[in-house]
Amino acid sequence: MIKRYLAQIFIALGFIVSLPVLAEEEGAPKLAYFTLEPDLTTNFYTKGKKLGYIQVRIDIMVASEADLGTIELHQPLIRDAVIELLGKQSEDTITSLAGREDLRKTLVEQLNATLLPETGKTIIADLLFTKYLYQ
Repeated sequence: MIKRYLAQIFIALGFIVSLPVLAEEEGAPKLAYFTLEPDLTTNFYTKGKKLGYIQVRIDIMVASEADLGTIELHQPLIRDAVIELLGKQSEDTITSLAGREDLRKTLVEQLNATLLPETGKTIIADLLFTKYLYQ
């Protein structure tokens, strides 16, 4: 008799645990990622006479899979804005972890501002540096 009750308890717990997962799948929009390829390479300001180089690979997170086509269509505009912003950075910003995080946040804001006149909405939720090399 105890086995029967234990089986019913486990089944009920299984349903309770799976309900939040089912609710998330139905109501929440699905995030999607777009990778800018090939990697972006540009130079940045240094203190001395030598030139600094940075190479990044960026994954752009959008709020919906439907926005992936828009990102792909405007990829040249996005690449230009990223290269322009990276080229204006100082060596301290590029090499420090805090500077990298500030740069990531600035990129999200600037890319959304650049794409807003083209798309009529802000479509970039976040972005990730999946490769970040500097010399």
